[in-house]
Amino acid sequence: MSMSPQATKKQKIHFVGIFGSGMSAIAQYLAGTGVTVTGSDRLLDSPDIAKVKEALLTCGCTVHPQDGGGITADTDTVCVSTAIEESNPDIAAARALNIPILHRSDLLASVVKSKKSVAVAGTSGKSTVTAMIFELLTSCGMSPSLISGAALRSLERRGMLGNAYCGDSDLLVVEADESDGTLVKYEPHASVVLNLSKDHKPEDEVFEMFRKLIAQSSWSAINADDQKLRGLTATASTTFGFDGAAAFKGEIADIKPLSTTIKFNDVSTTLPLPGAHNASNLLAALCVCKHLGCDDRKLSKAAADYKGVDRRFAVTRTNMGVAVIDDFAHNPEKIRAAVNAAKPLADKIIAIYQPHGFGPTRFLKNEYAATFKEVLRPADTLCLLPIYYAGGTAVKDIESKDIIELMGNVPFKTVAADGRDDVINIIKESISTNNNGAGDDAVLLMGARDPSLSQFARRIVEALGGELGD
Repeated sequence: MSMSPQATKKQKIHFVGIFGSGMSAIAQYLAGTGVTVTGSDRLLDSPDIAKVKEALLTCGCTVHPQDGGGITADTDTVCVSTAIEESNPDIAAARALNIPILHRSDLLASVVKSKKSVAVAGTSGKSTVTAMIFELLTSCGMSPSLISGAALRSLERRGMLGNAYCGDSDLLVVEADESDGTLVKYEPHASVVLNLSKDHKPEDEVFEMFRKLIAQSSWSAINADDQKLRGLTATASTTFGFDGAAAFKGEIADIKPLSTTIKFNDVSTTLPLPGAHNASNLLAALCVCKHLGCDDRKLSKAAADYKGVDRRFAVTRTNMGVAVIDDFAHNPEKIRAAVNAAKPLADKIIAIYQPHGFGPTRFLKNEYAATFKEVLRPADTLCLLPIYYAGGTAVKDIESKDIIELMGNVPFKTVAADGRDDVINIIKESISTNNNGAGDDAVLLMGARDPSLSQFARRIVEALGGELGD
């Protein structure tokens, strides 16, 4: 069955787990092309997900309880993600009606193939670079479409959910996720590989996925600064980076607490995000956009106007003088980058991390312990929340305190918190004990998958006197 937008305009597709970031993005995009979209989710009535539900309804999607009732005889295809179990009532309803069941990645792969697509891959930075490329191309007048795993603030300000958009051109920018191994199905016009580190799967396995994606792309770019990607550079169309090996070379001119300035092709641009990792993200986006024909000066201005992505180093200043940073960091490399980016903001960081999933936490426990030991300073505090469990089958044989025990003796304070109330108390005690709110502290909240984390960040802000100026 062809699943291109042209072939599906008169079709009806049902998404099981439609509130998920990847599923909701495809659902919105297809609804924008004329497809009739329905869906269900186990979090249908959760207040944490009300914004997603409202946005889907606004763009024409119909949402049902996850009891099989949303699937009817006129449903053409049922779309599922890897997170959906075979026992799900919607799956049973689809099988009873002999309706084809399609994995999310197969549906996205068909859409990718039908457009002049740009696929953004890498174990860290995918959402940020996807957003950058989309915003840069938009500013250059190219009107691209978007399917992303995170919400862009520029689209949210226009009343959208933010992780999908239907443009007027044939260009489509997509986030290519390696977590379930499905990016090997994509055959894009262009692909960019940002980096490689241990996350959802072993590095050698992910390396081979990246190799296949490059082979299936008409044009590709690789980060020459990442030693683990060096084996791919010979097969890529070009490379980008800040060292001498890169074909598209940049220079880091300045990194400040809330911005990064780089030079490319003798053009200087300042990105309103801190950290060397964001300098690399920006250079990757510029490399792709230059390939697509964008002007240097327009790109520089567009980068300076970049609005960012939800929960990607979102900083709020509080009336107690404490910066609260909400970040999606959930693997060791992302945690390292987030902590290092936060250090210029404060002499002491209260780092809060909520691991997600028992399997991923078990897989990365040693790397978590090593990373926290490496990046946190003696004055810092580490609070680990209980592991986030989204449901389904899981072997619950690991706890957050196991990561702390793996670290052994460390010079900074460590706490395996019982819950969020516990964390709020630790934050208040730490600040009052150390500097009475003089402004030398920052709270860094990290974690993924849990839709309530942003609300927890706002709760922390309120506990610290509210947002500065309110």
